[in-house]
Amino acid sequence: MAGRTGRTVYDLRRSNRAAVLRRLYFDGPLSRQELGPATGLSSGTISNVVGDLTADGLVEEAGSVESDGGRPRILVRVAPASGHLVGVDVGETRVRVELFDLALTELARTERPLSGDGYDVDGIVGHVRDGVGEVLRRAGVAAEALLGVGVGVPGIVARTPEHGAVVHGQTIGWDAVPLEEMLRRSSGLPASVPFLIENGARTLGQAEMWFGAGRGARSVAVVLLGSGVGGCHVTDVAQQGRALEWGHLTVQVGGRRCRCGAPGCLEAYVGAGALLDRWREAGGRPPAGAGEEAALAALADAAHPPSGGDPDPVARAVLREAAEYLGAGLSGLVNLFQPERILVGGWAGLRLGPRFLADVRAHATAYSLSYPADRVTLDLGALGPDAVTVGAATLPLAVFLEAGGHRPPAAARPAQTPAWRAALEARALG
Repeated sequence: MAGRTGRTVYDLRRSNRAAVLRRLYFDGPLSRQELGPATGLSSGTISNVVGDLTADGLVEEAGSVESDGGRPRILVRVAPASGHLVGVDVGETRVRVELFDLALTELARTERPLSGDGYDVDGIVGHVRDGVGEVLRRAGVAAEALLGVGVGVPGIVARTPEHGAVVHGQTIGWDAVPLEEMLRRSSGLPASVPFLIENGARTLGQAEMWFGAGRGARSVAVVLLGSGVGGCHVTDVAQQGRALEWGHLTVQVGGRRCRCGAPGCLEAYVGAGALLDRWREAGGRPPAGAGEEAALAALADAAHPPSGGDPDPVARAVLREAAEYLGAGLSGLVNLFQPERILVGGWAGLRLGPRFLADVRAHATAYSLSYPADRVTLDLGALGPDAVTVGAATLPLAVFLEAGGHRPPAAARPAQTPAWRAALEARALG
């Protein structure tokens, strides 16, 4: 029955369960006495909700703490084994698939290198399908135990009523690819297991905001440097952030041609492929037959020899130029969003960051307005190369928490049940 606000008793119960689950997930273990002030719920409501969640197997006891003059207080936490999540990173050199428990402890992983066909859609779908099956088998987890599969992809992700998530990836040759529909059709997973697809930089940003170097900040810009360049702006109001096609910001009118076809994009100056091209054009010699990651490592070592020897002046000049372009590109984020922190991730960013982040920081300051520049820090992301897969796994996790731990019935698509439909809508609005 709906009240004057239009909310039903079911809505209220879901909201209360969600409030307790979120608090326990991010701040637990906590006692029932601590949960009241933390959630704003009454002690009676806390007792009922914790009892329901315990009966559902989502919450378990986690020891006790002494109280002032009374009996010890029992701590409770979200039960790690009460659900499983898959995160997928459709990267530039491989598709990485990882299986996690509800505490995001990795249980199994597999990587599928991308061949010369690169981003062939059917090939990517096959890698994801086979990878999910493999990690489930390795960990001995039933498909029915999955809360969902999160997938981080390059490009712009739009949603349509007919096809779900549709990917527009101009730089990889994807034009309105109905990826969610294709994955659902080929996966063999129960219909109750959702596929949630987002831009890879956005999943990285959410992971860093929840668990990494962005935690506790009100506004964070996360940039992903790989073969291409992406970005995400995350705030404490919309923690899933907004993906930014930042790599296609024009930094040089009439400049170098980008993979997207436009001249002068930032990606054409700081993406890994562009850096290696510049090195070759200037007379550098990447190792014969090396892949992009190995070649970039050679460029970084030539510019900054690990042994402390003399640097290669050509390699050093390439990275110095890249540092200035990257700093100039970051100044746009500083001036537009005035974030507290900027975090650099992605395989190329993590590889190059320790060598040239100080130069990037200096250029970003020089190209930015002084007021926001004085209030922003620039650092590497804290979650390493797995940040995109961890972030992808948080997509179904966020929906699960928002739904108060309810799962859709096995015979229904996730968005057809009230709690999951409301949670998916809330996530989309975020």
